[in-house]
Amino acid sequence: MTQQRVRFYQIGSYAAGNRLLDPDQGSVQADAQRTNSLNSGHRACQGCGEALGARYALDAVMRATGNQMVAVNATGCLEVFSTPYPETAWQVPWLHSLFGNAPAVATGVAAALKAKGRTGVRVVGQGGDGGTVDIGLACLSGMFERNDDVLYICYDNGGYMNTGVQRSGATPHAAATTTTPAVGPEPGNNFGQGKSLPLIAMAHRIPYVATATVADLRDLEYKAKRAMEFRGARYLHVLVPCPLGWRTASNQTIQIARLATETGIFPVFEAEDGEVVGVSKIRRRRPVSDYLEPQGRYAHLFGAAPREDVIARIQAEADRNVRSFGLVDPRCRSMEG
Repeated sequence: MTQQRVRFYQIGSYAAGNRLLDPDQGSVQADAQRTNSLNSGHRACQGCGEALGARYALDAVMRATGNQMVAVNATGCLEVFSTPYPETAWQVPWLHSLFGNAPAVATGVAAALKAKGRTGVRVVGQGGDGGTVDIGLACLSGMFERNDDVLYICYDNGGYMNTGVQRSGATPHAAATTTTPAVGPEPGNNFGQGKSLPLIAMAHRIPYVATATVADLRDLEYKAKRAMEFRGARYLHVLVPCPLGWRTASNQTIQIARLATETGIFPVFEAEDGEVVGVSKIRRRRPVSDYLEPQGRYAHLFGAAPREDVIARIQAEADRNVRSFGLVDPRCRSMEG
C-alpha cells in the first residue's frame, strides 16, 4: 500500500500541516489537540533530528491509537536529553530500559497488557542506532522472530553520539568518528563493515517495515500511522541527522536529510511480509558529493587533495540502492541535468 499524495496549496508558506486541508488530511502537528508527546524542556542539541523525529512519530502513533500507547525507550541520546533526573519532557506513558533490551522490555509490556485484556493499548519501543543496530540486535531479532505486537522505531544518526561520537554498525562508510579517524589510505569508517537493519527486519518477514527521514515529516507521520494498522512486529527506521556528530550547522538538518534521499544514499520505502510494496521516488537525483561535502565528518574527502576514489565508492553504493529499490522516477533529471 502506498501513501496517498496530498496536494499543498500554500506554496512558499511555513504553515505546519497546511490548514486549508480537511482535518483528516492535515498533519498531526497541525492539530491543536496533538499530544506533544515529547514536550518542551528537553536538552537536545539545536537542530537535533532525533528530537524532531521522535515527536512526530509518537504524536502520529498517539493519534492512530486514540492516545492508547506505552513507549519503551532504550538508553541513548533520546533518553538522556529528555529525562534529566528528576525531570521529564515526555507526556506519554514512558519507560526507560537498558541500552540493549528495549525490544525485550517492550515485548514484556505488550504481553502484560494482553494478559490483562487491554489489547487496545499499543506498545512502541524506540532507541538510537547504537542501541538498535548493535547492542540491542539480539533482543530485536527475537522480537521479530516471535512476531510480538510491538512497533520498534530506530532513530538513526549514524553513531554513538551520546558517548562521544563513536562508530556504530550504522555509521556510513568513510565517515570520521572518534573511533574511525580520518587517517591512513582508507580514512574514516571502513568499507564493507556495518549492516542494514531495515533489510535484516525484512528478512524476518514481519508484517511491516519502513524507512523515513525528518526531511519528509508527512511521510514519517503516515508510516507511523500505517504501522499501527498491523498487529505483530513492525519496524520503522528513521534517518535523523546529528549536527554534533555530522559536524553540520544546526539549520542544515532537514537539507542534509533530504540530500540523503535525493542522492540514493538512504532509500525510503515500505515493505510488508518481507516484500517491498512502496518506494519514494527520486525526482531530481543529486551526486553524492552534494550530500557529503557539507558534513565535517567527510571533510577529509575534499580540500587540497580530494579523495575522488573514495567518493566514487560511495557513489557506487548510492547507485546500487537506486537499482535495488527502483528509486529513480521516470521524470527524474540526471545528476548532470
